[in-house]
Amino acid sequence: MAEPYKIVIGLEVHVQLLTKTKLFCGCKNQFGLPPNSATCPVCLGLPGSLPVMNQQAFELALRAALALNCQIATHPGYPPGFTKWDRKNYYYPDLPKNYQISQYDLPFSHNGWLEINVAKDPKKEYVPKKIGIIRAHLEEDAGKNLHDESGRGGDTLVDLNRAGTPLLEIVSAPDMNSPEEAIAYLEEIRLMLREIGVSDCEMQEGSLRCDANVNIHVPVIGTQHATEHSDFHATPLVEIKNLNSFRAVGRAIAYEAKRHYEQYLQDRAGRFRFGKMLKTTAGWDDARGITVVQRHKEEAADYRYFPEPDLVPVVVTAEQIAAARAAMGELPQAQRQRLMAQYGLSAYDAQVLVAKGRATVAYFEAVAQALGDGKTAANRMSDLIYPALAERKEAITTFPISPATFADFIKNGPANSQDRRDVFQLMLTQGLDLAAAKAQAGIKDLDETALRAAVLAAIAANPKAVADFRSGKEAAKMAIVGAVMKANKGAPNEVVRRLVDEELTKG
Repeated sequence: MAEPYKIVIGLEVHVQLLTKTKLFCGCKNQFGLPPNSATCPVCLGLPGSLPVMNQQAFELALRAALALNCQIATHPGYPPGFTKWDRKNYYYPDLPKNYQISQYDLPFSHNGWLEINVAKDPKKEYVPKKIGIIRAHLEEDAGKNLHDESGRGGDTLVDLNRAGTPLLEIVSAPDMNSPEEAIAYLEEIRLMLREIGVSDCEMQEGSLRCDANVNIHVPVIGTQHATEHSDFHATPLVEIKNLNSFRAVGRAIAYEAKRHYEQYLQDRAGRFRFGKMLKTTAGWDDARGITVVQRHKEEAADYRYFPEPDLVPVVVTAEQIAAARAAMGELPQAQRQRLMAQYGLSAYDAQVLVAKGRATVAYFEAVAQALGDGKTAANRMSDLIYPALAERKEAITTFPISPATFADFIKNGPANSQDRRDVFQLMLTQGLDLAAAKAQAGIKDLDETALRAAVLAAIAANPKAVADFRSGKEAAKMAIVGAVMKANKGAPNEVVRRLVDEELTKG
């Protein structure tokens, strides 16, 4: 049953970039170092220190912006490509400078979009929806507070290793309308940024973080609609933080939307409306499954933005844009469409394959081209290779069975699914070639003449099944099929069935 309201969702996604050093200093950008071991006067904000921009961070951010179909620094009244740095002032224990170098009114990229699949059943269809990207800008990350969660009132520890790491903030338009759409958007961003080498997007390591801005639109009907001249009532905006997984994002959005509607129904005075209440920041408590209000959100003026005096503006050139575009490679959306058109894959098969990464796509294409059948290649990889990779915790790049060997296995290996798995396992675990693996599994190569002789023998040995079949019991023939398959391990089931049908109908 549809909800009596429309959920409106915008996401702010923060991703750490895959640079060797931080954004404005030479400290290591590496997860898991001892606390406060990757710091220096610049990222600690000590007097007299000056920042120097990391060129690789800007190049990676530019690559991501182009992949998000963003315009690059086209601001009226400024030269093409002009962007600058700004100070965002706020006070927090993990921000030693008491300000963050970010971008405010002239971000280096803006007005983009990302396409996602919003089909109710993605296995059956592809329904595209473009999610607007308001802006994607560079900034430095803050440190990390490690709170005492025992409840005994212990100290909060501060680790500043993360302070100053390059961070790309991607702000979406409020174009998503369900938890499922929000998760699809996050999955697409994660896949794309990994594929183009911008970020590893590991949520558990903090290199991908997400805040969700949520409210609901409740339709206005009847006399109230005529009086107010409004199609809906919008509830106040809530920004949800502490979202540590995609599942948590979905749960938090669903909970918050329901909470908004319940509060809207209780609001007789009409004060629970967008524009009448300040934006609220709430934390998601995953264990309890609820949001907890933390504070009323600051507006831009509260951060007292002003241009960063220690860094010169940046002008992005056409040559830099061309180089970044060339470094992207084929993007996931284009790759899916090409695989569907070139190899006849379904939208779902293409989605699964592309989600495995470029190396797996390259493996598939080598198999499909050698085999001349993309659908069969995709099916056999799904049946055999994907489970093997998961079980062995192995990457496709180190998989011991080459694409050429796997294509030969599909062409000349057993047709029976169980026999196919047995032979594949022998090839994988013992390093046998196809012929040796078939021999060890007791599977013989049988031509159709030999199979027909085996069918005739089985018919002669099963007179009751023959009589039952000819009296109208169609299922009786399966006793003959089973006898042939048992005596001829590895025989193609569909061929045996055809031969049995042919011989039984002769008499």
